[in-house]
This record gives sequence, C-alpha cells and structure tokens, in this order.
Amino acid sequence: MKNIDWTNTIFLITAPIIGILGTYFHIIWEGLNSQLIIFSIVFYILSGLSITAGYHRLFSHKSYEAHWSVRLFFLIFGAAAAQNSALKWCRDHRIHHQFTDTEKDPYSVKEGFFHAHMGWVFKKDTRGSNFPKDLTQDPLVMWQHKYYMGILVWVSFLLPTLVGLYYGAPIGGLVMGGFLRITLVHHATFFINSLCHILGAKPYDAHSSARDNALTAIFTFGEGYHNFHHRFQTDYRNGLRTYHFDPSKWLIALLSFLGLAKNLKRVAPEEILKAKLESVSIRSKEKSLLDESKLKIEEKIKNVKKIRDSIVDKKVLLKEIELDIRRFRKLSKLVLT
Repeated sequence: MKNIDWTNTIFLITAPIIGILGTYFHIIWEGLNSQLIIFSIVFYILSGLSITAGYHRLFSHKSYEAHWSVRLFFLIFGAAAAQNSALKWCRDHRIHHQFTDTEKDPYSVKEGFFHAHMGWVFKKDTRGSNFPKDLTQDPLVMWQHKYYMGILVWVSFLLPTLVGLYYGAPIGGLVMGGFLRITLVHHATFFINSLCHILGAKPYDAHSSARDNALTAIFTFGEGYHNFHHRFQTDYRNGLRTYHFDPSKWLIALLSFLGLAKNLKRVAPEEILKAKLESVSIRSKEKSLLDESKLKIEEKIKNVKKIRDSIVDKKVLLKEIELDIRRFRKLSKLVLT
C-alpha cells in the first residue's frame, strides 16, 4: 500500500466511471448532442496525436524537428491527454527502450499484461528527478512541466465544459469531451505497452517482445507497428509501408511540406532489409530447435510403447518425456508468438 500512487490510482479508476455514467445522465438530462460528439472525436484526435507525434516521436525520440508553434501545440494538447508532463513521459519512455523487458523497464510486459497496460501507473514514481538534459534545456518543455496541472485542468476539463455550455449541454461537454475522451486516449496508449508486446509479428527484431500489430495502429494513430519502432527508434515512421495506417507519420510529413517540420529521420532501406534477414535467420534457427525437440519427444513416446516388462523404466521415461514436453512448450511460445 505504501508504494501506491493514490492520485493516479483514483483518477484512473474514476475517470471511466464518470465518463460512462456521466454520458448516460447527459443523454437523460440534456439530450444527446451531435455537436458534442463531433467535438469529442476531434478532441480525441488532437490529444492523441499530441502524444504520438508529439510526446513520442518528437520529444522522446527526436525523429524530427518542429517549429516552436507545433511544439507548443503538442505540449498543450499532450497535457490534455492526462499522461503526465512531457518531461516525465519522455524520461520513462526512454528508460523503457533502454531496458526493454528487464527489471528496470517501467512497464515491462514480463511482469504481466496488467502491469504493462496500466498497473505500473498505480505505483509511486521512484525514478527521481534525473531527467534528460536535452529536455531540461528546452524552455517550452520546462514551461509545460511547471504548469502541467493547470494546463490539464483548463484544457482537458474547463474547455470542453465551456464548449458544452455553448451548445446548451455543459455536463455532456465535461463528461464526453473530458473524462470519456481521456479514458479512450489512455487505453489506446496503454495498449501499445501491453498488447503490442504480446500479440503480433516480429519481422525486424526477433529478440524484442515488441510486435507489429496493425489492429492497434487504427486507434493509436499508427503506433501499432511496434516491432519496427523498437528496432528503429529514431525513424519518424512507425508504419513503414505507404499502405500502413500511420496518421502520425502523415501529420509529420504534412508539417514538413508546410515548412513547420524538418530533418525527418529515416532509416536506410539496406538497414531495414538487414534487420529483416537477421530476424528471419534467428526465427529459422529457433524453428529448427523446435522441430528437433519435437522429434525427440515423439521418439521417446514410441519407446514407451515398446517397454512392457519394466515398470520402473517406464516411469523414468515418462518423467523424462514430461520434462521434454515442458521444455517444448516454453520453446514453442518463443517461436510461435
């Protein structure tokens, strides 16, 4: 109980409850307002993209440079996503990449799906104030960090309430544009840390738990191509192919076209091909080991059928087979997942 961050815990638990129940009462008392639905969707997109294209690809990985107005926009609407200041968010994310799947990884999936998804947020921050120098030297980042709570309250709650008041539904504005939107943005981000480390393909890095998952890319603005991202962290793209759904990549490219972003980083095609070949080679070797282990088990099973006289020998062999099957299961999880 001493390690629980009660502020985070209470907010993460109550926000969806307020969002869902509040929307229900909004419909009863104020009537479902189509303008507020549109506003909430647009607000979801703005705050979501501010996390993916802003907090993540711009501030955490420096995959491109942006005009001060773009950076300010991302910092304001990123705060509205209620995922901490950019300074803390980026520090935690860089640690995650540096120590992926280890005890030092803040949201390691090795500690379970729930921990990686949101359980780690329930715990007190023990990482101190050792923040990246490039971020502490950024005046806009430090301004947002200093006034984070104020920005969060004004933009994430008061703004949608005022918009709702304009349309004659202040409760609807607060619960849909505030609490419900925040809940959806939260879990979209959380699924990258959890689901994208459990389900999907590993075409670029066979060793990492990160996976490419096209489904999650749909509601996370392209962040679902996570195996590629973990292998090539500084590339401004997560979805490599033109047909990959990656709105964050498209937004960054648009900003570059408009002269509001520059120095977009792209990994050389030969490096990407090399990574794919390495991944295929590793998985092929693992598949060979899997096949070899399977053959050994099948051979021992055949031997069991041949043993009729010695009960002791049969018991020993059965134990050996049981151990082989356990090893086989562990190996198959590594290869087939």
